[in-house]
Amino acid sequence: MDSQVLNIGGMTCAACAQRIEKRLSKMEGVKSASVNLATEKATVVYEPGEVRVSAMKDVIEKLGYKALEPVKTGATDEDRKRKQREIRIMWTKFIVAAAFAIPLLYIAMVPMIQVVRLPFPGDLDPMKYPLIYGLVELALVLPIIGVGYRFYTVGFNALFMRSPNMDSLIAIGTTAAVTYSTYNLFQIWRGDLMAVEALYFETAGVIITLIMLGKTLEAVSKGRTGEAIKKLMGLAPKTAIIFRDDAEREIPIDEVEIGDIVIVKPGAKIPVDGTVLSGFTAIDESMLTGESIPVDKKEGDAVYAATINANGTIRFRADKIGSDTALAQIIKLVEDAQGSKAPIAKLADIISGYFVPVVCAIALGAGIAWFVSTGDLSFAVKVFIAVLVIACPCALGLATPTAIMVGTGKGAENGILIKGGEALETAHKIDTIVFDKTGTITEGKPTVTDIITGENVEDEDILSITASAERGSEHPLGRAIVNEAEEKDLSLPAAESFVALAGRGIEARIGDVTVLAGNRKLMAERNIPMVAFEAASERFAEEGKTPMYVALDGTLAGIIAVADVVKPSSGKAIERLHAMGVEVAMITGDNKRTAEAIAREVGIDKILAEVLPQDKSNEVRTLQSEGRKVAMVGDGINDAPALAQADIGIAIGSGTDVAMESADIVLMHSDLMDVPAAIDLSKQTIRNIKQNLFWAFGYNVVGIPIAAGVLYLFGGPLLNPIFAAVAMSLSSVSVLTNALRLKRWKPGKSSAA
Repeated sequence: MDSQVLNIGGMTCAACAQRIEKRLSKMEGVKSASVNLATEKATVVYEPGEVRVSAMKDVIEKLGYKALEPVKTGATDEDRKRKQREIRIMWTKFIVAAAFAIPLLYIAMVPMIQVVRLPFPGDLDPMKYPLIYGLVELALVLPIIGVGYRFYTVGFNALFMRSPNMDSLIAIGTTAAVTYSTYNLFQIWRGDLMAVEALYFETAGVIITLIMLGKTLEAVSKGRTGEAIKKLMGLAPKTAIIFRDDAEREIPIDEVEIGDIVIVKPGAKIPVDGTVLSGFTAIDESMLTGESIPVDKKEGDAVYAATINANGTIRFRADKIGSDTALAQIIKLVEDAQGSKAPIAKLADIISGYFVPVVCAIALGAGIAWFVSTGDLSFAVKVFIAVLVIACPCALGLATPTAIMVGTGKGAENGILIKGGEALETAHKIDTIVFDKTGTITEGKPTVTDIITGENVEDEDILSITASAERGSEHPLGRAIVNEAEEKDLSLPAAESFVALAGRGIEARIGDVTVLAGNRKLMAERNIPMVAFEAASERFAEEGKTPMYVALDGTLAGIIAVADVVKPSSGKAIERLHAMGVEVAMITGDNKRTAEAIAREVGIDKILAEVLPQDKSNEVRTLQSEGRKVAMVGDGINDAPALAQADIGIAIGSGTDVAMESADIVLMHSDLMDVPAAIDLSKQTIRNIKQNLFWAFGYNVVGIPIAAGVLYLFGGPLLNPIFAAVAMSLSSVSVLTNALRLKRWKPGKSSAA
């Protein structure tokens, strides 16, 4: 199976998206098709040997839409420029339409206004010169119809293919107004001067102009929903300096090849991912890791595209270019998420498929009913047009995807990469979160926490001599002691001999002193008394720390306690999750005593200790069998099965592992506060979607009966088609505006509620 994303031009409402989606899904070899109105993209999963992309494009073209070139990863900038050009054209067309619609509306309305006498040319008095009046109105409406020709070409084409859309409603309504008005103009020419009262040219002209304004504002608002992608694209440099043929050359970023030697000077951005060959510098990787402190880089270290070189000059080998860089992977994740659909959108999709035909039936039925009951064709036409124009399938189609676009975009801006609409929706239902311990709740690397010494022994002396002995060890605890000594700048004399004692510790000789460093078992083997340090040893065990006993020449000199320390944000994150009503569990392969110590420190509710990596997914499955919605938080590597099993898999990563397939959400900052932030973002987005759907459904449920004359039936007003057009345009814009409120969301602050 392969996947292809296609840009589609010419979609105007949810009915368009539904129509394309259905036709693509029916193609032989196509497994699934999803069309997103907000992003104007179709995502098709297909069997390459059975169907070609060109065939998909042919189907889209035959339906009356534009099948643009397939979208390439990282081509978002070109896509954005294309949309900006379209918006400029839309503004131009609206201005032209408005230039004719304003005088058209003026000459149509002023003769009817009796309260205020506004200036009006006498030669256009409809009572004295009705034919001239009608011909001027016709002359003014024709240019408006000309600039709005797409409503007719697309609308009638969709109607003839039995898949009417919003354009069909506009085309039918305004054509009815112009046709009826032209007929009455003919009647005036034949001598029926009172037919001037049944001219609706201004209705057609103003409706087209208002809807063009609404669609333009809608396009502008949709453009704002994709700003997160724009910001990510802006991070990448446009050029790179490479060393080729014994000279430095500045070339476009697209021309860099794998294996090229790239030179980056102070203050410049890293153009592609690679490995440092020479030089020393510090690099600001905050756009990937969220850490503001620059990271030192030397020969052999990895560097990533769009990070900023702070001081030194380095040369590095280009390892990943184009769509393979960490930044490109992040952009692809956000693009995929914004183009996806959430399950909550299914109801709107189903309704959209039937919406336009039902509206056409209601409009026709209402028009006929009023004509039969009143005998007034002019009145019936007015009702018919109003029903067609006020119906808005756009609002239904935009309600979900726009909120998802903004929500996933805000997440990306804050280092929370959500892989799709389904993950975004499911996250708000989570009631239980399982954290892996090592590297997730804790830092993932042992650190010296305490040093206890006997009489006449200084802390620094025992640390120095133990570190000297451990320099030959690869054990994590030994490395922690060496790192601590090096950080304190202690002198580390070379060991004359070194023996690793498997499962117990090490033995070494430093000068004329024999050093033993290890666990209780090693001390017991060598008959070294431990009574003086029993209390301290017990306390360390209670606190989840590992005691390393150090004996010098057969006498216990002290204990160095080592522990995988808890991340500073762990306690706060778990406290916030509790405040959100989420139960928190911890899963670890460590012994129960150590696990309990960590759990007490950060406030964990449930402990799953001594669990092998391969059994973690079973523990998640057990929690799910209790009816819980479970999220698993891990490092995305050894926790992959559990991440895949959970309802939502959340991977803690530096941002360089964004391609991890097992996780639904990737947290780039390695900060556990992003876990409650991700759930909160999901809740705010789903709340926004529900608000949008409520207003979209509510608008149509209330607006269509009013346009059909229900209020008039009980003595109320009849809705003028022009006001119906205003209401229709505002409905789509209001849904988009509400979705854009999510842009105010910040981690730890539910500002979009």
